[in-house]
Amino acid sequence: MKALSLLGVVALLLCGNAQACLLQESENNNNESGADGPLCSGVPVQASIGSRTDQDWFYFDTNATGDITVSLSHDNNDDFDWFLYRASGSYIASGQSSANPETGSYVASPAGPHYIKVTRYSGTGNYQLTVNFSGATGGGGTDPDPEPENCNYGSRPSKPGGLSATLLGSSNDVCVSLTNPAVLLMGGGADVDAAFANRINPHIKGGNVVVLRTSGTAAYNDYLQGLTNAASVETLIVNTRTKANSDYVDWAIRSAEFVFIAGGDQSDYLNQWLGTKVQDALMHVYNKGGAVGGTSAGNHVLGEFIYDPDGVLGAISSEAVTDFCHETVNISTNFLNIPLLDGIITDTHFKQRDRMGRSAVFQAKLGSSGRVVAVSEATSLFVTADGNGVVDGSHEVYLLRADSQTQYQQTSCGQPVIINNLLRYKLLPGQSYNLLNNSTAVSPSRLSINGNNSNFYNPSNPY
Repeated sequence: MKALSLLGVVALLLCGNAQACLLQESENNNNESGADGPLCSGVPVQASIGSRTDQDWFYFDTNATGDITVSLSHDNNDDFDWFLYRASGSYIASGQSSANPETGSYVASPAGPHYIKVTRYSGTGNYQLTVNFSGATGGGGTDPDPEPENCNYGSRPSKPGGLSATLLGSSNDVCVSLTNPAVLLMGGGADVDAAFANRINPHIKGGNVVVLRTSGTAAYNDYLQGLTNAASVETLIVNTRTKANSDYVDWAIRSAEFVFIAGGDQSDYLNQWLGTKVQDALMHVYNKGGAVGGTSAGNHVLGEFIYDPDGVLGAISSEAVTDFCHETVNISTNFLNIPLLDGIITDTHFKQRDRMGRSAVFQAKLGSSGRVVAVSEATSLFVTADGNGVVDGSHEVYLLRADSQTQYQQTSCGQPVIINNLLRYKLLPGQSYNLLNNSTAVSPSRLSINGNNSNFYNPSNPY
């Protein structure tokens, strides 16, 4: 890492709140909602890009109109880029050449919050980011991307050619006061009417709903408007990264009070949406107090960790337990950063497709602090900001986690998986579990897995 320059030291001393100035990146800042900061004018920040999917967000406030200049220097064998944003909308300036340092500026930007995203074109490694702007940085709150006070996202942008966007109801943004974010995890199969009518309806208060998918129809529009009393429901088929970065899609998602990701292929969702405006806009909806949900594949992409087959056959329990590194068990991350789902991987169609074995392997791969939230078909878990998740629907939600009695006896590549004494919670409709503190009135049982055996469950019926 480079030493802090004399200019940086002076700027640090002059910063309105010196202790608030960011000097070193702290993960996880992979999306706008988790932006790191605040930056102080002229104070270099030391950071790094660690993988092809890594990207870093930073925030700062200007208190007067003026120029913003950005300088990004990195190792000689790398090629990193930066993008400057205001609190909403597309980037207003960028550095996307092969220059080192990568510099640029925006002339006379209005006062207010700004963001910088740093991405990789090639290579990984350390970098130094320095931003000069008018005024001291702001103190920063827990939500660096708040809902505008007047709920005015501006006019709906023009729809780009080729984008399938089917709107039912008002084309205008409805201003709704939201305070407490929520998550809806649905297990696939039949949708859960009660979850939409009894959970989402009162939460969004007649606001706007967006359905996201990469293929399919707009069949959800009538169904969801009837159950949620939404001012509008719009289905967006966002099947390319170009569409995922369009102003129209960004506006539609950000202005919504509930975004529901339909079933499909979670790997396709990641391939088309990871690192795009869709990713950032989803976090904006959550952070302003809205609800974000999904069913089947749409459920899978909500957790911190994501089961991501991406071109291989889907993982089935009887195969996954035979090899801790079985080719079908691939886990990705760095899509959403929803605090309610920290350390969690989700699973769906759970009891109906006997996915207990593969989920136990998922849990072992996450380690002792990792948890699995697995939802059966025609069932949902609605989780509010206090962490409390309540079950609706026809079947069960299962939660797997470790405690001091859990033993990962055999978790090596090429070897059958042996896990002893996982905690297994079976939650029936109406029952609840708090994802923030693991409290519940439901007593757990113990589950063991031995991939050497034809019946690898103990007890033999794990459900």
